[in-house]
Amino acid sequence: MIDSNIVLIGQAIAYTLYVLIIMILIGWFGYNITRQGKSNVINPKLFYSLVALLVLIGVSLHIVTHETIPWKSMDLNRASIKADKTFYISVANHKFNLPAEKMIIKTNNKVLFNVTSEDLTYGFGLFRQDNSMLFQMQVLPGHKNDILWQFDRPGIYSIRSTEYSGPKGIKMIEKNAVIVTN
Repeated sequence: MIDSNIVLIGQAIAYTLYVLIIMILIGWFGYNITRQGKSNVINPKLFYSLVALLVLIGVSLHIVTHETIPWKSMDLNRASIKADKTFYISVANHKFNLPAEKMIIKTNNKVLFNVTSEDLTYGFGLFRQDNSMLFQMQVLPGHKNDILWQFDRPGIYSIRSTEYSGPKGIKMIEKNAVIVTN
């Protein structure tokens, strides 16, 4: 699976270039329209053609970036994928109740994190050691809350709540709780 950091960098570059093109085009259009009150260069046909081109580029960009999301195929085919390991985690009173102090996973295993909340809406996020997020999901009481993930490289991850659940929620961190080994 492609690392989410690489996907984020690629999408940031693509969308930044797209926005810069829009800004340059709108600036050029505004300059030509306001220069003398009327422009010989800009006409409605050209303007609407450029807007249509921007829409086409924007939709194409969304389709292309949609295909780069690494966990998409696993989510779409989830009914036919069997997890190699399942961790049942409950959350109550601003505390993660983990099945073990350290959850050990082998690389390339598909892991199902099944998280239940007994009182409030919480978040369940896995964070790298540099504090960047690998993935997250919302955990609602009374609902099925699970996420299937395949770890393709060794690492050590912390679990954090990614939803506001009151002032105590800021301390919902389980450092180095997930260890992925070869």
